[in-house]
Amino acid sequence: MSGYKVALNFEDGVTRFIECNVGEKVLDAAFRARINLPMDCSDGVCGTCKCRAESGRYDLGDDYIEDALSEDEKDSGLVLTCQMVPQSDCVIAVPASSAVCKTGQSKVAATVAKVEPHNDAAVVLELDVDGDAPVFLPGQYVNIDVPGSGQHRSYSFSSAPGEAKLGFLIKKIPGGVMSTWLEAAQPGAKLELVGPLGSFYLRGVERPLLFLAGGTGLAPFLSMLEALARANSQQKVHLVYGVTRDLDLVLVEAIDAYTAKLPNFSYGTVVADAASSHPRKGWVTQHIPADALNDGDVDVYLCGPPPMVDAVRKYFDDEGVKPNSFHYEKFTPNAAPKTA
Repeated sequence: MSGYKVALNFEDGVTRFIECNVGEKVLDAAFRARINLPMDCSDGVCGTCKCRAESGRYDLGDDYIEDALSEDEKDSGLVLTCQMVPQSDCVIAVPASSAVCKTGQSKVAATVAKVEPHNDAAVVLELDVDGDAPVFLPGQYVNIDVPGSGQHRSYSFSSAPGEAKLGFLIKKIPGGVMSTWLEAAQPGAKLELVGPLGSFYLRGVERPLLFLAGGTGLAPFLSMLEALARANSQQKVHLVYGVTRDLDLVLVEAIDAYTAKLPNFSYGTVVADAASSHPRKGWVTQHIPADALNDGDVDVYLCGPPPMVDAVRKYFDDEGVKPNSFHYEKFTPNAAPKTA
């Protein structure tokens, strides 16, 4: 083992990955990568380098004072990067912008490999990377520059980290900048990606998971499911995939394949259109199985349009459901996602 991969998530949504050698402190590894994490003393005294470890195993040692990091803070996941020595891959939330830390977004050149329409609802876009594939967390997104427009659009990866091709599920928007470009796009066309970005990503899996997807908000869950399958996860996972019309139900075969890959995975599809013949009609909140909530001992991930996110939050409040954690991402056409 040469070391561990550490994701640094900055408060402006930028994510940078660094390699931390065995026995190396995160602060030192970041400086080696020319990322200036907040610090003052670097001796575990001032607390300036305090961040939050969101996943992974690590050792903090005992060479710091309690004024810099109290036991309560340590128990809540706060760490001092000047003392933190990873013992696995880790994700760290940095309470500063990437600009303050004198780093920035990564740019990736890619080539179109496939453009596959799905009815009039969505397009699957597959890209080959020109060089090293970007490193990202399952659930994150990138900004893709639309050639000739001077604009970019934000899309979540539908592929998992480490795959040879990058995948995206893109909503068709009549007259939309990206939708219009994709209508004529051919394999071999060049694109530039900026990222990864976003705080909506799969955390450490320690309890059952409930995934709630609206429309092309399915994309990040395909990335998460593949990551779970590769990790041979045994946790219970239930996905509710809601759409407006029958034609909006896309990639259901891809979802169904995970019932064989993940031993405790189940899913349900929901169509809002009252005229649909689909067996489950209405809203996602009407089709969340009670056992999927596991009496609140569940981590909930939600990706969909703002009305869906607001409806789910209201549903939880009305039902008195308090999940162990609730991560959501709102998206609207032609706008970057907003995360919480």
